Amino acid sequence: MDTSGIQYNEDNIKSLDWKEHIRLRPGMYIGKLGDGSSQEDGIYILLKEVIDNSIDEYVMGNGKNIDLSIQDGIVRIRDYGRGIPLGKVVDCVSKINTGGKYDSKAFKKSVGLNGVGTKAVNALSKHFKVQSFRDGETKIAEFKGGEVLVDAKLTKTTEPNGTMIEFIPDDSIFKNYKYRSEYVENQLWNYAYLNAGLKLNYNGKTLVSKNGLLDLLERKTNVENLLYPIIHLKGEDIEIALSHSTQYGEEYYSFVNGQNTTQGGTHLQAFREAIVKTFRDLYNKNFDTRDVQTSIVGAISVKVEEPVFESQTKTKLGSQNMEPEGTSIRAFVMDFLKTNLDNFLRKNKDIADAILRKIQQSERERKEIADIKKIANQRAKKANIHNKKLRDCRAHLTDGKKTEDEIKLGSTIFITEGDSASGSITKARDVMTQAVFSLRGKPLNCYGMTKKVVYQNEELNLLQHALDIEDGIENLRYNRVVIATDADVDGMHIRLLLLTFFLQFFPDLVKHGHLYILDTPLFRVRDKQKTFYCYSEQEKQEAIKQLRGKPEITRFKGLGEISPNEFEDFIGDNIRLDPVILGEKTRIEDLLSYYMGKNTPERQVFIIDNLKVEIDEILDEQEVMDLNGVQEEV
Repeated sequence: MDTSGIQYNEDNIKSLDWKEHIRLRPGMYIGKLGDGSSQEDGIYILLKEVIDNSIDEYVMGNGKNIDLSIQDGIVRIRDYGRGIPLGKVVDCVSKINTGGKYDSKAFKKSVGLNGVGTKAVNALSKHFKVQSFRDGETKIAEFKGGEVLVDAKLTKTTEPNGTMIEFIPDDSIFKNYKYRSEYVENQLWNYAYLNAGLKLNYNGKTLVSKNGLLDLLERKTNVENLLYPIIHLKGEDIEIALSHSTQYGEEYYSFVNGQNTTQGGTHLQAFREAIVKTFRDLYNKNFDTRDVQTSIVGAISVKVEEPVFESQTKTKLGSQNMEPEGTSIRAFVMDFLKTNLDNFLRKNKDIADAILRKIQQSERERKEIADIKKIANQRAKKANIHNKKLRDCRAHLTDGKKTEDEIKLGSTIFITEGDSASGSITKARDVMTQAVFSLRGKPLNCYGMTKKVVYQNEELNLLQHALDIEDGIENLRYNRVVIATDADVDGMHIRLLLLTFFLQFFPDLVKHGHLYILDTPLFRVRDKQKTFYCYSEQEKQEAIKQLRGKPEITRFKGLGEISPNEFEDFIGDNIRLDPVILGEKTRIEDLLSYYMGKNTPERQVFIIDNLKVEIDEILDEQEVMDLNGVQEEV
């Protein structure tokens, strides 16, 4: 391209103000946008940025309650802290690098010090309102996309001190978004665990924790599956909880200054290393790291002055020193466990013996399948190279342009059935960020089996290698693992078999929000001017009403019937994903036993009862149709 005629002068230099820059590059401030189907999507980051300020007030000893409501798309958060100084209400939510957190004495170990958080929420909202209550006076300001609409004068009030912020995310930026109550509650529970005594009132529910990370593990795990009571240790600026369960894999929850570091970091890595070293020293045996860490469930929370995170959304802690002592985070965590965990286990011999038995059991199982695993790994490597079951995305093959964390955050893998569906998605996908894994036939029902079967079954073995989860989800190559099967009986069966595989052997992949179901259209309704893709009978009827004349209606029975050109609409910006969410009290063993075990009486009753309901609904519809026919005749 000839660029010799292009001018470069003062007119080419543009300066964006704060709100224009945030709206133009929102990913720099809140990570990926998303539609709310992932816990890391932008609408939850907006929520977090506001609540973080309220939490910091509580930590400083101001206010014991935070009220949150999400109704009709409007998010409203009210705390009972000191309230924003009334003369700075507008500046605090609309001027970059303005805020009280720059005074390190006032906010010694707060969540963030960048002065951007609430401003980003303001800039990315189509409605933003802030109201501060302070010593009998109140101040209100309202914005749209960061632009001031209302800057009210001070008035008298009888309301207690604090701050209220109300916002509606801008739907021109967050496409087709929806807040999922399960994710919001999960966020709030994490705040509750890390701030014992704080009451979070959300849409009529009150969330409160008395025992911190002990409560967290008790809610996140099935206590009956734990091999010994949860070990709970607290020190200055550190708290840990730990146990072993009967499930496969590792499961950790980590926090820095109240921030849920979903991608871990130096503190979590030190926690895992310290557990291994403590157990080795206690039992005076050089255990294999995998034998110690298998089936661990743990949580760690540390407080650090001015933490250094590796991203704006603060999901991974970087390397740094613990001020003012100058010791590293790693040394701080290692020393705490070396002293406190070791002391605890020497005083609690029953728990120490249970841990030793678990490590020895893991060691026996690992050695038992070593030869099978070696052969299976060689077979998987050969299959991936020559058979092309995995059509990877180029992001994993790009050198130096993105960090591994950035690649994972933006990448998706579709698990498909059949050549036609795999072919269509492969042609339509974004080759930079979307991969495809093609299944051959129905997977094995692996309920109740040991991990040995994963290496013996070629299909399951190849799948775990494609995801790189053989040694746990820490190396998971894709942020979103999407089951893309037909919306018929066979497709549903394959979906259940895959869900069983993940829940049986890799439950932490599900618990950490990486597993999704692809929602594909059931109908195409079109005329010569417009085309609608409908995901339900109701959407189909609405589409028919919008078209004139008699439209052409196509019922998609399988993914293979959808052309690659049409797939571009479904797996691009308009992708619809249903996250696989485990309820707080869901027991995986009971769940799998009910759906995938032998034909239990409970399941028979469920099927019969629901079949009756469905038949009754069909009869009701027929009666309505008959009645309409009579009315037309009259």
